[in-house]
Amino acid sequence: MNRKTPIFSKTDDAKFFRTLNKRVNDYFKEKNLKKTGNWKLHLKTIVMFTLFTAPYFIIIASPRIHFGLFILLSIVIGIGMAGIGMNVMHDGNHGSYSTKNWINKFMGGSIYILAGNVYNWQVQHNVLHHTYTNIPGHDEDLDAGRVIRFTKEAKWYKFHKFQHYYSVFLYGLLTFNWSLTTDFKQMSGYLKRQLSYGKVKSPKILWTTLVITKIIYFSVWMVIPMVVGVIWWKVLIGFFVMHYTAGLILSIVFQLAHIVDETTNPIPSEETGEIENTWAIHQLFTTTNFAPKNWIVNWYTGGLNHQVEHHLFPNISHIHYGKIAEIVKQTAKECNLPYYEYKTMRSAIIAHFKHLKELGQEPQLA
Repeated sequence: MNRKTPIFSKTDDAKFFRTLNKRVNDYFKEKNLKKTGNWKLHLKTIVMFTLFTAPYFIIIASPRIHFGLFILLSIVIGIGMAGIGMNVMHDGNHGSYSTKNWINKFMGGSIYILAGNVYNWQVQHNVLHHTYTNIPGHDEDLDAGRVIRFTKEAKWYKFHKFQHYYSVFLYGLLTFNWSLTTDFKQMSGYLKRQLSYGKVKSPKILWTTLVITKIIYFSVWMVIPMVVGVIWWKVLIGFFVMHYTAGLILSIVFQLAHIVDETTNPIPSEETGEIENTWAIHQLFTTTNFAPKNWIVNWYTGGLNHQVEHHLFPNISHIHYGKIAEIVKQTAKECNLPYYEYKTMRSAIIAHFKHLKELGQEPQLA
């Protein structure tokens, strides 16, 4: 695998992004709109935090609650957890939640109550994923270790023949792994590679923040419930159910945007490290939308079903993606460039697992 940092081509004869950027900017000027969030996002923030916290306080107030209701509340917490991640934390860490930097930092910091870490997330997502989208060896979202083969470049093992069956069960472990091991591994690796997003912070501060936030996190979700009287095994089960619900939702939403047959996995030139297309055009070839007209999907996923728009304009709040989508689609069409989208979430899910099945075949036979 070529580990040389990819360099994107500067050749854009159609002037795609220059034209698109002007049209999008003109849209906001004509409508007299800010590119950040508004009351719609603020209201959604309240709803998501209510879904996330209300069931927790019900459990704390009624530690001997019926086990079935306890599990149901744990699932609701997981739904709220994923909702905060996609709607609040995501926009905050992209700087698109508000025009005020401190509000973006505060909302971005909500990842700490989701078991994650701001530094790790910004490096993996903002730097590696958004810059080197779908490039093997550089976009860590393609790296699932040995267990799932997301690209043709990944090594094939016999058990991959069944990955389209077992992968969905592993998807639910995403945030559970964040809470236990992923953050520690990522921080160690990123600091060794001297990766950062924005102002570089001291490793001591980063490690201290990670340890302290983990202690607070486990105190809130495990120690306090046990102290007020929730049986220990109940707490462990609820913790797992909460994370599994959130992890399953987040993983599926993430995968539908990039791990389907239409999207490509460009390989940098061995000699120069150059990618064939410009960064913006590269996003069109490596990203797809799904269920763009489904208001429930659009509302709950924080516009992540409009991944094409998000990847081209990560600094614009997701509440605007539905409106600028037509501008992006029309501009891509005029420049003879792809604009991938699945009309429904069901068709996108089918396409994703069909693609996993294809990637799971032995390379010589595929």
